Amino acid sequence: MIEFLIRRVIYAMPIMLGVALVCFALVHLAPGDPLVSILPPDASQELQQKLRALYGFDRSYPEQFVSWIARALQGDLGVSIATSRPVLDEVLKAVGNTLRLAALATLIGFILGSLFGFVAGYFQNSWVDKLASLTAVLGVSVPHYWLGMVMVIVFSSQLMWLPASGAGPSGSDLWQWNWEHIQHMVLPAMTMSVIPMGIISRTVRALVADILAQEFVMGLRAKGLTDLGILAHVVKNAAPTALAVMGLQLGYLLGGSILIETVFAWPGTGFLLNSAIFQRDLPLLQGTILVLAMFFVVLNLLVDMVQTLLDPRIARG
Repeated sequence: MIEFLIRRVIYAMPIMLGVALVCFALVHLAPGDPLVSILPPDASQELQQKLRALYGFDRSYPEQFVSWIARALQGDLGVSIATSRPVLDEVLKAVGNTLRLAALATLIGFILGSLFGFVAGYFQNSWVDKLASLTAVLGVSVPHYWLGMVMVIVFSSQLMWLPASGAGPSGSDLWQWNWEHIQHMVLPAMTMSVIPMGIISRTVRALVADILAQEFVMGLRAKGLTDLGILAHVVKNAAPTALAVMGLQLGYLLGGSILIETVFAWPGTGFLLNSAIFQRDLPLLQGTILVLAMFFVVLNLLVDMVQTLLDPRIARG
Protein backbone atom coordinates (compact mmCIF):
# COMPACT_ATOMS: atom_id res chain seq x y z
CA MET A 1 0.00 0.00 0.00
CA ILE A 2 2.87 2.39 0.80
CA GLU A 3 4.31 1.76 -2.66
CA PHE A 4 0.93 2.56 -4.23
CA LEU A 5 0.65 5.85 -2.34
CA ILE A 6 4.22 6.87 -3.26
CA ARG A 7 3.47 6.10 -6.91
CA ARG A 8 0.35 8.29 -6.77
CA VAL A 9 2.37 11.19 -5.33
CA ILE A 10 4.94 10.85 -8.14
CA TYR A 11 2.18 10.77 -10.76
CA ALA A 12 0.70 13.97 -9.31
CA MET A 13 3.88 16.02 -9.88
CA PRO A 14 3.77 16.21 -13.72
CA ILE A 15 0.01 16.85 -13.46
CA MET A 16 0.71 19.89 -11.28
CA LEU A 17 3.30 21.17 -13.77
CA GLY A 18 0.85 20.68 -16.65
CA VAL A 19 -1.88 22.48 -14.74
CA ALA A 20 0.47 25.41 -14.11
CA LEU A 21 1.38 25.57 -17.81
CA VAL A 22 -2.26 25.48 -18.95
CA CYS A 23 -3.20 28.10 -16.36
CA PHE A 24 -0.42 30.43 -17.55
CA ALA A 25 -1.23 29.91 -21.24
CA LEU A 26 -5.00 30.41 -20.97
CA VAL A 27 -4.65 33.62 -18.99
CA HIS A 28 -2.19 35.13 -21.48
CA LEU A 29 -4.27 34.10 -24.49
CA ALA A 30 -7.10 36.34 -23.32
CA PRO A 31 -7.30 39.61 -25.28
CA GLY A 32 -6.60 43.00 -23.75
CA ASP A 33 -3.80 44.85 -22.01
CA PRO A 34 -3.45 43.95 -18.31
CA LEU A 35 -2.05 47.40 -17.48
CA VAL A 36 -4.94 49.35 -18.97
CA SER A 37 -6.72 49.51 -15.59
CA ILE A 38 -3.87 51.39 -13.86
CA LEU A 39 -2.39 53.41 -16.74
CA PRO A 40 -3.85 56.88 -17.29
CA PRO A 41 -5.21 57.56 -20.79
CA ASP A 42 -2.36 59.97 -21.55
CA ALA A 43 0.41 57.72 -20.17
CA SER A 44 3.75 58.23 -21.87
CA GLN A 45 5.58 55.46 -23.65
CA GLU A 46 8.32 55.60 -21.03
CA LEU A 47 5.85 55.05 -18.18
CA GLN A 48 4.28 52.12 -20.02
CA GLN A 49 7.69 50.51 -20.55
CA LYS A 50 8.59 50.96 -16.86
CA LEU A 51 5.36 49.31 -15.68
CA ARG A 52 5.77 46.44 -18.13
CA ALA A 53 9.30 45.87 -16.88
CA LEU A 54 8.08 46.09 -13.26
CA TYR A 55 5.48 43.33 -13.78
CA GLY A 56 7.70 41.33 -16.16
CA PHE A 57 5.43 41.75 -19.19
CA ASP A 58 8.35 42.93 -21.34
CA ARG A 59 9.88 39.43 -21.41
CA SER A 60 8.97 36.48 -23.62
CA TYR A 61 6.26 34.05 -22.51
CA PRO A 62 8.69 31.20 -21.71
CA GLU A 63 10.77 33.55 -19.55
CA GLN A 64 7.66 34.81 -17.79
CA PHE A 65 6.47 31.24 -17.16
CA VAL A 66 9.80 30.06 -15.72
CA SER A 67 10.07 33.16 -13.53
CA TRP A 68 6.46 32.76 -12.35
CA ILE A 69 6.94 29.08 -11.44
CA ALA A 70 10.23 29.81 -9.67
CA ARG A 71 8.63 32.54 -7.57
CA ALA A 72 5.50 30.47 -6.94
CA LEU A 73 7.60 27.63 -5.52
CA GLN A 74 8.95 30.15 -3.01
CA GLY A 75 5.44 31.30 -2.07
CA ASP A 76 5.53 34.49 -4.16
CA LEU A 77 2.63 34.80 -6.62
CA GLY A 78 3.37 38.41 -7.45
CA VAL A 79 1.51 41.64 -6.72
CA SER A 80 -2.04 42.46 -7.75
CA ILE A 81 -2.20 45.12 -10.46
CA ALA A 82 -5.51 46.50 -9.20
CA THR A 83 -4.83 46.62 -5.44
CA SER A 84 -0.99 46.56 -5.25
CA ARG A 85 -1.25 43.92 -2.52
CA PRO A 86 0.50 40.53 -2.55
CA VAL A 87 -1.51 38.02 -4.56
CA LEU A 88 -0.85 35.24 -2.05
CA ASP A 89 -2.46 37.23 0.78
CA GLU A 90 -5.52 37.98 -1.35
CA VAL A 91 -5.86 34.36 -2.52
CA LEU A 92 -5.37 32.74 0.90
CA LYS A 93 -8.00 35.00 2.45
CA ALA A 94 -10.46 34.19 -0.33
CA VAL A 95 -9.63 30.46 -0.26
CA GLY A 96 -10.41 30.35 3.46
CA ASN A 97 -13.86 31.83 2.87
CA THR A 98 -14.58 29.54 -0.09
CA LEU A 99 -13.30 26.47 1.73
CA ARG A 100 -15.65 27.07 4.65
CA LEU A 101 -18.59 27.56 2.31
CA ALA A 102 -17.73 24.60 0.04
CA ALA A 103 -17.07 22.27 2.98
CA LEU A 104 -20.46 23.06 4.51
CA ALA A 105 -22.21 22.71 1.13
CA THR A 106 -20.45 19.40 0.44
CA LEU A 107 -21.34 18.09 3.90
CA ILE A 108 -25.00 19.00 3.41
CA GLY A 109 -24.99 17.50 -0.08
CA PHE A 110 -23.25 14.32 1.12
CA ILE A 111 -25.65 13.74 4.01
CA LEU A 112 -28.82 14.40 2.01
CA GLY A 113 -27.50 12.69 -1.14
CA SER A 114 -26.40 9.58 0.76
CA LEU A 115 -29.73 9.42 2.57
CA PHE A 116 -31.77 9.76 -0.63
CA GLY A 117 -29.46 7.35 -2.48
CA PHE A 118 -29.59 4.61 0.16
CA VAL A 119 -33.35 4.86 0.51
CA ALA A 120 -33.85 4.83 -3.28
CA GLY A 121 -31.46 1.92 -3.78
CA TYR A 122 -32.87 -0.12 -0.90
CA PHE A 123 -36.48 0.34 -2.00
CA GLN A 124 -35.98 0.02 -5.75
CA ASN A 125 -38.89 0.80 -8.10
CA SER A 126 -41.10 1.95 -5.23
CA TRP A 127 -42.66 5.39 -4.86
CA VAL A 128 -39.87 6.25 -2.41
CA ASP A 129 -37.29 5.43 -5.09
CA LYS A 130 -39.11 7.55 -7.67
CA LEU A 131 -39.44 10.50 -5.28
CA ALA A 132 -35.77 10.37 -4.28
CA SER A 133 -34.67 10.01 -7.90
CA LEU A 134 -36.86 12.97 -8.93
CA THR A 135 -35.27 15.07 -6.18
CA ALA A 136 -31.80 14.10 -7.40
CA VAL A 137 -32.63 14.97 -11.01
CA LEU A 138 -34.03 18.35 -9.99
CA GLY A 139 -30.92 19.03 -7.92
CA VAL A 140 -28.66 18.43 -10.92
CA SER A 141 -30.91 20.22 -13.43
CA VAL A 142 -31.89 23.44 -11.66
CA PRO A 143 -29.43 26.32 -12.38
CA HIS A 144 -27.87 27.06 -9.00
CA TYR A 145 -27.44 30.80 -9.65
CA TRP A 146 -31.19 31.04 -10.37
CA LEU A 147 -31.95 29.04 -7.24
CA GLY A 148 -29.72 31.41 -5.27
CA MET A 149 -31.68 34.44 -6.46
CA VAL A 150 -34.96 32.70 -5.61
CA MET A 151 -33.72 31.89 -2.11
CA VAL A 152 -32.64 35.51 -1.60
CA ILE A 153 -36.10 36.73 -2.65
CA VAL A 154 -37.93 34.22 -0.42
CA PHE A 155 -35.79 33.98 2.72
CA SER A 156 -34.20 37.44 2.76
CA SER A 157 -36.56 39.87 1.06
CA GLN A 158 -39.95 38.39 1.98
CA LEU A 159 -39.48 36.32 5.14
CA MET A 160 -36.39 38.28 6.33
CA TRP A 161 -35.02 35.21 8.11
CA LEU A 162 -31.47 35.29 6.77
CA PRO A 163 -29.08 37.93 5.36
CA ALA A 164 -28.88 38.20 1.59
CA SER A 165 -25.19 38.87 1.03
CA GLY A 166 -21.74 39.24 2.53
CA ALA A 167 -19.77 37.08 4.94
CA GLY A 168 -20.56 39.02 8.10
CA PRO A 169 -22.46 41.94 9.61
CA SER A 170 -22.16 45.28 7.78
CA GLY A 171 -20.41 43.60 4.86
CA SER A 172 -17.39 42.51 6.89
CA ASP A 173 -15.24 39.75 5.36
CA LEU A 174 -13.38 38.95 8.60
CA TRP A 175 -14.68 35.54 9.67
CA GLN A 176 -15.66 34.67 13.24
CA TRP A 177 -17.34 31.53 14.56
CA ASN A 178 -20.56 33.04 15.86
CA TRP A 179 -24.17 33.01 14.74
CA GLU A 180 -23.98 36.50 13.20
CA HIS A 181 -21.41 35.18 10.71
CA ILE A 182 -22.70 31.60 10.35
CA GLN A 183 -26.16 32.79 9.26
CA HIS A 184 -24.51 34.47 6.26
CA MET A 185 -23.37 31.00 5.13
CA VAL A 186 -26.76 29.32 5.24
CA LEU A 187 -28.27 30.51 1.94
CA PRO A 188 -25.15 30.19 -0.24
CA ALA A 189 -24.26 26.82 1.31
CA MET A 190 -27.76 25.43 0.76
CA THR A 191 -27.70 26.69 -2.83
CA MET A 192 -24.28 25.17 -3.51
CA SER A 193 -25.27 21.84 -1.93
CA VAL A 194 -28.03 21.14 -4.46
CA ILE A 195 -25.79 19.88 -7.28
CA PRO A 196 -23.53 17.62 -5.15
CA MET A 197 -26.65 16.31 -3.41
CA GLY A 198 -28.14 15.23 -6.74
CA ILE A 199 -24.89 13.70 -8.04
CA ILE A 200 -24.13 11.82 -4.81
CA SER A 201 -27.72 10.61 -4.56
CA ARG A 202 -27.68 9.13 -8.07
CA THR A 203 -24.25 7.56 -7.48
CA VAL A 204 -25.18 6.01 -4.15
CA ARG A 205 -28.49 4.75 -5.51
CA ALA A 206 -26.69 2.90 -8.34
CA LEU A 207 -24.08 1.54 -5.90
CA VAL A 208 -26.65 0.23 -3.42
CA ALA A 209 -28.74 -1.37 -6.17
CA ASP A 210 -25.65 -3.09 -7.58
CA ILE A 211 -24.42 -4.29 -4.17
CA LEU A 212 -27.81 -5.67 -3.16
CA ALA A 213 -27.87 -7.76 -6.34
CA GLN A 214 -24.54 -9.44 -5.58
CA GLU A 215 -24.24 -12.99 -4.34
CA PHE A 216 -22.65 -12.22 -0.98
CA VAL A 217 -25.80 -10.30 0.04
CA MET A 218 -27.89 -13.37 -0.75
CA GLY A 219 -25.49 -15.40 1.36
CA LEU A 220 -25.87 -12.99 4.26
CA ARG A 221 -29.64 -13.24 4.04
CA ALA A 222 -29.40 -17.04 3.92
CA LYS A 223 -27.35 -16.97 7.13
CA GLY A 224 -30.19 -15.07 8.82
CA LEU A 225 -28.51 -11.66 9.04
CA THR A 226 -30.93 -8.86 9.83
CA ASP A 227 -31.69 -6.00 7.45
CA LEU A 228 -29.66 -3.68 9.68
CA GLY A 229 -26.64 -5.97 9.46
CA ILE A 230 -26.96 -6.21 5.68
CA LEU A 231 -27.22 -2.42 5.50
CA ALA A 232 -23.92 -2.15 7.41
CA HIS A 233 -22.22 -4.34 4.77
CA VAL A 234 -23.77 -2.27 1.98
CA VAL A 235 -22.51 0.97 3.55
CA LYS A 236 -19.01 -0.48 3.94
CA ASN A 237 -18.86 -1.49 0.27
CA ALA A 238 -20.36 1.76 -1.03
CA ALA A 239 -18.33 4.11 1.18
CA PRO A 240 -15.08 4.30 -0.91
CA THR A 241 -16.86 5.34 -4.11
CA ALA A 242 -19.21 7.71 -2.28
CA LEU A 243 -16.26 9.40 -0.53
CA ALA A 244 -14.43 9.73 -3.86
CA VAL A 245 -17.45 11.45 -5.40
CA MET A 246 -17.73 13.74 -2.36
CA GLY A 247 -14.06 14.71 -2.66
CA LEU A 248 -14.47 15.54 -6.34
CA GLN A 249 -17.57 17.60 -5.62
CA LEU A 250 -15.66 19.58 -3.00
CA GLY A 251 -13.02 20.35 -5.61
CA TYR A 252 -15.66 21.36 -8.17
CA LEU A 253 -17.33 23.67 -5.66
CA LEU A 254 -14.03 25.37 -4.84
CA GLY A 255 -13.40 26.18 -8.48
CA GLY A 256 -16.95 26.53 -9.75
CA SER A 257 -18.51 28.78 -7.12
CA ILE A 258 -18.01 32.02 -9.07
CA LEU A 259 -21.73 32.48 -9.86
CA ILE A 260 -22.93 31.61 -6.36
CA GLU A 261 -20.38 33.88 -4.69
CA THR A 262 -21.28 36.69 -7.08
CA VAL A 263 -25.01 36.31 -6.34
CA PHE A 264 -24.45 36.35 -2.57
CA ALA A 265 -21.42 38.72 -2.64
CA TRP A 266 -19.46 36.11 -0.72
CA PRO A 267 -15.76 37.18 -0.57
CA GLY A 268 -14.30 33.89 -1.79
CA THR A 269 -12.24 32.72 -4.74
CA GLY A 270 -15.19 32.90 -7.15
CA PHE A 271 -15.83 36.53 -6.25
CA LEU A 272 -12.09 37.21 -6.48
CA LEU A 273 -11.88 35.56 -9.92
CA ASN A 274 -14.83 37.62 -11.12
CA SER A 275 -13.11 40.83 -10.03
CA ALA A 276 -9.77 39.78 -11.52
CA ILE A 277 -11.38 38.94 -14.88
CA PHE A 278 -13.18 42.27 -15.22
CA GLN A 279 -10.12 44.24 -14.05
CA ARG A 280 -7.77 42.15 -16.27
CA ASP A 281 -5.58 41.61 -13.20
CA LEU A 282 -3.23 38.92 -14.60
CA PRO A 283 -1.14 38.21 -11.46
CA LEU A 284 -4.27 37.85 -9.33
CA LEU A 285 -6.03 35.76 -11.97
CA GLN A 286 -3.04 33.45 -12.44
CA GLY A 287 -2.45 33.06 -8.72
CA THR A 288 -6.08 32.27 -7.92
CA ILE A 289 -6.43 29.71 -10.71
CA LEU A 290 -3.11 28.08 -9.80
CA VAL A 291 -4.00 27.73 -6.11
CA LEU A 292 -7.44 26.31 -6.93
CA ALA A 293 -6.00 23.88 -9.50
CA MET A 294 -3.28 22.68 -7.13
CA PHE A 295 -5.83 22.27 -4.37
CA PHE A 296 -7.96 20.14 -6.70
CA VAL A 297 -4.97 17.93 -7.59
CA VAL A 298 -4.01 17.51 -3.93
CA LEU A 299 -7.62 16.79 -3.02
CA ASN A 300 -7.78 14.03 -5.64
CA LEU A 301 -4.57 12.59 -4.22
CA LEU A 302 -6.03 12.59 -0.70
CA VAL A 303 -9.20 10.93 -1.97
CA ASP A 304 -7.11 8.20 -3.61
CA MET A 305 -5.29 7.63 -0.31
CA VAL A 306 -8.52 7.45 1.69
CA GLN A 307 -10.01 5.04 -0.85
CA THR A 308 -6.95 2.83 -0.59
CA LEU A 309 -7.16 2.76 3.20
CA LEU A 310 -10.87 1.89 3.10
CA ASP A 311 -10.56 -0.65 0.28
CA PRO A 312 -7.13 -2.36 -0.01
CA ARG A 313 -8.26 -4.03 -3.25
CA ILE A 314 -7.52 -0.72 -5.04
CA ALA A 315 -3.84 -0.93 -4.11
CA ARG A 316 -3.64 -4.58 -5.15
CA GLY A 317 -5.26 -3.72 -8.47
